[in-house]
Amino acid sequence: MVKHASEQEMLAKTTRMNLLFDWYGSLLTERQRTYMQYYFHDDYSLSEIAAEFAVSRQAVYDQLKRTEAILEDYEDKLGLLSRHEQRQRTIHEMREIARQLSDEQRTAIERLLMQLEEVDRT
Repeated sequence: MVKHASEQEMLAKTTRMNLLFDWYGSLLTERQRTYMQYYFHDDYSLSEIAAEFAVSRQAVYDQLKRTEAILEDYEDKLGLLSRHEQRQRTIHEMREIARQLSDEQRTAIERLLMQLEEVDRT
């Protein structure tokens, strides 16, 4: 029996691939970037991508699977996305704690947290 991924699982996978693509996309080939962009960001079907590049649907599928594996491998080795997500959770927790402080202390902490977020974006 073939198990089909739920809509929620597909959305989670798409979100993860887009995040990994944001972090590591510049390390991919032009074709890999284009296929990922079309499939995960622009919501093209395998058939639409195949027609656009005059290749088989299977070739597109294989390229996407290889590229997904490459992105996951980069994350396993470098961990940029997981570190970013951990920093964001920590910043959120710090903001929650800062709500209990005086206005002056909260303003000072908020300024520092904004600096951390700015560093994380660059």
